[in-house]
Amino acid sequence: MSGSKAPAIHPGEILRELYLEPLEMKPYSLAKKLGVPRTRIERIVAEKVGITTDTALRLGRFFRTTPEFWMNLQVAYDLKIQASNLEATLATIPQVEAA
Repeated sequence: MSGSKAPAIHPGEILRELYLEPLEMKPYSLAKKLGVPRTRIERIVAEKVGITTDTALRLGRFFRTTPEFWMNLQVAYDLKIQASNLEATLATIPQVEAA
């Protein structure tokens, strides 16, 4: 299995460093604007939970991105973490022969 050796980047890090910090916005303020509980955004930027489809839709609307942008960050992170956790197991799975 091939994959990048770059570290997994949590979407909360992207939200915090590329969106909130430049705008000098606190998680509480963003949560209020998005209409979600304060703890949801606080836990995302603390990298304790991932981004749900609901949150991706709201972030996409607010930041003028797409919800897919936020979901792709989450999926890439999840795949990187899971690939690392399953590395030994995945190595034992045979691959189909190329035609």
